Amino acid sequence: MLVIDLTSRNALVTGGTGEIGRAIVHALAYAGANVAIHYKSNINQADKLLSDVQAAGVRGMTVQADVTEWNSVAAMRDQVVGYLGAIDIIVTSAVIQYKWKSVFEQKIEDYESQFRSNVLHNIFMAKAFIPSMMHRKWGRLIGINTECSMLAMPRQSAYVAGKRGMDGVLRVLAREVGEHGVTVNQVAPGWIVSEDSLNAASSENYIKKVPLQRRGTNKEVAGVVAFLASEMASFITGVYIPVCGGSVMPSI
Repeated sequence: MLVIDLTSRNALVTGGTGEIGRAIVHALAYAGANVAIHYKSNINQADKLLSDVQAAGVRGMTVQADVTEWNSVAAMRDQVVGYLGAIDIIVTSAVIQYKWKSVFEQKIEDYESQFRSNVLHNIFMAKAFIPSMMHRKWGRLIGINTECSMLAMPRQSAYVAGKRGMDGVLRVLAREVGEHGVTVNQVAPGWIVSEDSLNAASSENYIKKVPLQRRGTNKEVAGVVAFLASEMASFITGVYIPVCGGSVMPSI
């Protein structure tokens, strides 16, 4: 039987208390990884998630940080490494939420926040954790992108700008660190079913455009992340993998 085995690996998931983040934390823990759960403000959800991680029979911890600020990320690194040891797997799932508006109506501050939460977030995490991975000749950085990066629909300009910037940084990073045994990949969810909108009527028009004729689940996104974190994906780097039922299809 082919099994994803992350036993003895240490992982850090930013935005671990979000819906997709929680599914990723669960998937990594049940694959055997020790998991550091990052949160910005939702400590109650982080503590609950830590109990789930410990129930899976692995080590875990919660850690607070603002991933848009270098000093905060550096302090998080010191806490996580001090407790779990060197980090093998980074998943950058944290994101700043805001109201989508047209280019003319969107505040300049929204573009700046998307730059910080998507581009600088990944740069800071890379600077904080990847040098150690390079030294040990093994590591994974998995960024959570979005199908919106390809769709580029109206009212998404700030979000798309941030995620496309993230894409560019991570593709360059993949080329820079590959020789050291570190892979850098992206998982791009479509419009995933949230916990309170399983049968939302507003999703009907979206579903009509999806070849698989449904919305995906958090677990389906987390499964791809766990695969990319494993040895089964050891020769995959620099990719952007949509998990969207075919809503977008990168072409050759």
